Amino acid sequence: MITVITHSAEETIELGRRIGTYLQRGDVIALQGTLAAGKTTITKGIAQALGVEEAVTSPTFTLISEYDGRLHLYHMDVYRLDSTDDFLNLGVEDMLYGDGVCIIEWSEKVQTVLPQDTVIITLESQQDNSRKITVQNWKYGALTL
Repeated sequence: MITVITHSAEETIELGRRIGTYLQRGDVIALQGTLAAGKTTITKGIAQALGVEEAVTSPTFTLISEYDGRLHLYHMDVYRLDSTDDFLNLGVEDMLYGDGVCIIEWSEKVQTVLPQDTVIITLESQQDNSRKITVQNWKYGALTL
């Protein structure tokens, strides 16, 4: 388990960039945290590292956004879904086990159907407006700011 404290949105994006430089085809990132914890912010950094040139926004209402880069990025937000069946009915299995990278916001709602080697990133807002970011199942190099 790796824990990093970020003190600004820019630092959270930079941590995302560092994570994104390691990612490979088929990697799944499960983001967990409350509203405004920084899930979309860290995704912006990951997308930048993957060579995505489009602006990344939260897919809360579209459920899945797709971006082209050095690896295809599937950015999912399952906040509005009621069950894992709703998630699977979106056709996500091809994405979860495909050639791209999947990032899933509010992943705790669908954790039971995610691949076993999913990287879990928990973001927690602190009283001083910093973010405590914990990374589990990380199989690549060190993560620091």
